[in-house]
Amino acid sequence: MKMLRIQRKYFDGKLILLLMGFYTLFYVFFILKTLYIREFMAENVKYSMTHLIFKDFLIDWIVVISYMSLIAMSTKRLIIKKVSWSKIFFIHLFLSLTIGLVIRVMINFQNLITGVTNIWDLSIKENLNNFMSVLDLNFLIYFAMVFIIYTYYFVNQVKEEEERRRKLEIQLVNTRMKMLTSQLQPHFLFNTLNDISSLIEIDSKSARDTIADLSYFLREILYNNDEKFISLEKELQVLEYYLNIVKMRFSDHLIIEENIELTLMPCKIPAIILQPIIENSIKYGYSYDHAKLSIKISVYTEKDFIVFKIENNGKLLTENLSTLFVKGLGLSNLNERLLSLYENKHILTMRNKPDGSGVETLIKLPFNSVNCS
Repeated sequence: MKMLRIQRKYFDGKLILLLMGFYTLFYVFFILKTLYIREFMAENVKYSMTHLIFKDFLIDWIVVISYMSLIAMSTKRLIIKKVSWSKIFFIHLFLSLTIGLVIRVMINFQNLITGVTNIWDLSIKENLNNFMSVLDLNFLIYFAMVFIIYTYYFVNQVKEEEERRRKLEIQLVNTRMKMLTSQLQPHFLFNTLNDISSLIEIDSKSARDTIADLSYFLREILYNNDEKFISLEKELQVLEYYLNIVKMRFSDHLIIEENIELTLMPCKIPAIILQPIIENSIKYGYSYDHAKLSIKISVYTEKDFIVFKIENNGKLLTENLSTLFVKGLGLSNLNERLLSLYENKHILTMRNKPDGSGVETLIKLPFNSVNCS
């Protein structure tokens, strides 16, 4: 079962067909060249087509394709494990010499099976001479096929990266549009504008500040929608515009606490990863039993991760995470974006606190993928 799983992971039928096509084409030219030599350059050399194709070509073709199929699978494994190029070169250099030995062993085995020769007639010197006579050709053929293998994987990797980038851009735009749609629902605008209107006469400074926050918030969402990564500092600034507007409505019933590792401020993180979590905390945290909501935002490093922890003392979760992803568009889109960016190397979880005092959400991103320069 383990071998089957490995084969499924590293075997690529299209690549094997490509190698078959290349080596078949090589032998077509070889046969044409041999026939030309026989007819026009060395008439005393008489090769039969049966001998040329079924004895020289068939066994050699089967051995080389089988051997290179294993090389293709091994190469993919080396790429996935990110083995250094110097090690890869010396591995292939050794294997380019080994292929000639494998071919000689298989030809001798065929001759023994078919009765062309017996084991006592096998000559080490003759086999060494045959091996050395095609050493350069085997070397060139091997590295030509290795070049095809790496080119194939490189092209596929470029296509996958391009597709991932395209999906990420679409998801980012969707995130911003969903965020804008969510925040600009009529009741949100009406409540915000009504609050501003009521503040104009009694606290004109607060009214002006709220108008400014709303303006900055809309500008960031509308005009910076092409940024996939932004600094943590900017992410918190955009979040602050949103929170200022929300806190005006909830007044003293919403308390925000931040505990940010300041050295992480320049780090580039996926845009808009905190706002959907905060919005979700506010939307589902309030209840009749939780009229005063406290949200704590923490950003820090832990081993090989940069961690975003959002805690609230609100209503406990009654559904599992997969259900929440389905119900919450913001959470679902965030999860999809993180999957596209980090391919399961990240962690996103939402759970009730062990002591039952509220809900906590954790996002862990691999630190080596975060640019903090």
